Amino acid sequence: TTLFRSSPAAQRRLLAFVETVLRRTSYLVLLMENPAALRELVRLFNESIWVADLILSAPLLLDELLHEQSLYSPPDTATLRDELRQSLLRIPDDDLEEQMEALRVFKKAHVLRVAASDLRGTLPLMKVSDYLTFIAETVLEEVVDLAWRETEKRYGRPRLTADIPCDIHFGVVGYGKLGGIELSYGSDLDLVFLHGAATDLATLGEHSIDNQVFFARLSQRIIHIINTRTASGFIYEVDMRLRPSGGSGMMVSSLAGFRKYQQQDAWTWEHQALVRARFVAGCPVIRQAFDAIRLEVLCQPRDSGKLLQDVLEMRQKMRDTLASKPDAGGRLPQFDLKQDAGGIVDIEFMVQYLAIRWASQYPSVVKWSDNIRILESLAAVSLISV
Repeated sequence: TTLFRSSPAAQRRLLAFVETVLRRTSYLVLLMENPAALRELVRLFNESIWVADLILSAPLLLDELLHEQSLYSPPDTATLRDELRQSLLRIPDDDLEEQMEALRVFKKAHVLRVAASDLRGTLPLMKVSDYLTFIAETVLEEVVDLAWRETEKRYGRPRLTADIPCDIHFGVVGYGKLGGIELSYGSDLDLVFLHGAATDLATLGEHSIDNQVFFARLSQRIIHIINTRTASGFIYEVDMRLRPSGGSGMMVSSLAGFRKYQQQDAWTWEHQALVRARFVAGCPVIRQAFDAIRLEVLCQPRDSGKLLQDVLEMRQKMRDTLASKPDAGGRLPQFDLKQDAGGIVDIEFMVQYLAIRWASQYPSVVKWSDNIRILESLAAVSLISV
């Protein structure tokens, strides 16, 4: 009955699904034996093209429909980490292909839970972005561990000093939506990699290489695991353009090099980006060091007039490139909620400007990386009213 009440578009998507699983009768048997799961499948296909495409890309996700309570109740971060870790423990250490597949299935399964809860209205909007961010962080933590073990096995362990090898003295910093805890369903990951080992030493191992080369290859391995397209697609697209010196810069920076760049060479827009930056995976020592560098850079005294000019100039450059353009008759198309004047980016730029402008006097305004809590921090010191 639910199927016949569905829209024609949903019925076409369901037919595409049947064609996809036709040779895998176990999926059809699962639906025949579980009418509740079938009802959920039809409902989700009827409500969201995006969810339908997600399930079509990985029919294994049908298992999620068997447990309605968990489908509409995404787990907390500790449960997420434990579930992924248990899944990877069942796979041999040297089977990277299977590990990559498990990571992709994990991500899709939990994104499906978030989307289902979003559609039903059991998760408010901010919680949706929170959970999507938590999923990405959980995946990144495990990817760093996998990549570290593989790279260390091949080249030996980097040296912290001449006599002391280091553990995972490496960290991942999230920028943009990941840093701001604002991931959406299709967001890519803006990442910057940092390490704390000596740059003039080499690894301890039979195939020793320079520490800097080790961390560069570790970074490449992380990116490979995340965005290589397999039968189940990729986990995320990775964007590294916000690293020091952009596309021409090194894949990974030492803490000292990162600090020097931010203090001496970074443009104002890079400090704006740093407002939304947040440590997301890796060594706690690197986390502490990054947090200290971020606070030091953002809290330095500034010329307020030049800061305002720089921010306005960068916003205008973005608007010239990305905002809606009038057609031949001078008419503007539909308003671009993100890029047009008065849109989301304008709000973000104002928040970043205020945070950088007042951070030297009120460091609390740059404690957080998400817009909402930055605005709350600005209000708490009476810089804005609410």
